[in-house]
Amino acid sequence: MKKVIFLLCGLLFLKAGLFSQNYPFDVNIFGSGTKSIIFIPGFACSGEVWNETLPILEANYKCYILTMPGFAGTKPESYPDFTNWVSSAAKFIDEQKIDKPVIVGHSLGGVMALLVAANYPDKVSKIVVVDALPCISALSDTSFNVKENQDCGDIVKMYESMNDEQFYQMEKKIITSLTADTSRIETIIGWGIKSDRNTLGSIFCQFLNTDTRNKLQYIKCPALVLFEPGFKIISSSIEAQYKNLKGVKVVYATKGLHFIMYDDKDWYFEQLKLFLNN
Repeated sequence: MKKVIFLLCGLLFLKAGLFSQNYPFDVNIFGSGTKSIIFIPGFACSGEVWNETLPILEANYKCYILTMPGFAGTKPESYPDFTNWVSSAAKFIDEQKIDKPVIVGHSLGGVMALLVAANYPDKVSKIVVVDALPCISALSDTSFNVKENQDCGDIVKMYESMNDEQFYQMEKKIITSLTADTSRIETIIGWGIKSDRNTLGSIFCQFLNTDTRNKLQYIKCPALVLFEPGFKIISSSIEAQYKNLKGVKVVYATKGLHFIMYDDKDWYFEQLKLFLNN
């Protein structure tokens, strides 16, 4: 029996490896349900961030877990392009003949979910956005406009110029402010440490220069947006950013920080199941 399980696991990861040759991201597949979910992690994170989510869904869903190129040890691209990541996700859905999947994305992955649903509205059945805004830069700059031909050189240089200890300390400071579950901190830091510095700088810069607010009107599918409880104090700004997404359901977690799937796990599972079952 163990040999059979080992063989099946080997075939599963072989299939994921073949996917990786055709797409910039890595893909792992779990579950065997008739419906499909694509999970996209956030900035610098591994698809392993969804590990605890899988057991509650894989009996009814085929789950495709992405890890974006250059993140958490995956092979980087020479010229990382956030827009290309979105179109590659749509290409993946087409070429693998995935029938109207649900897309669940955290943070940067949540914005990817919004963009796939907006740019390719007939390819997606539902989206779940975990702690992400259509335009993060508009929170601090209400007059924000996307800059054409944005130069990301300075941000890339900032990431690449740090030595390992400096980078670790920066990551530790950031991640400590993003999860209340202290047992997760070193794991998340580890994903960042394994990430390609050029990718981090380039994608962070492009992400800050992304505005999906006007594109939300093209999304046809139901949408659930889950926020950390601290965002309640800016609920009016959040509602303004999502005003073009018809029928969106915005819900705030009961505790924790940015990594809701860790910090308010039971609440997150319940919200996910209720949304998917309706």
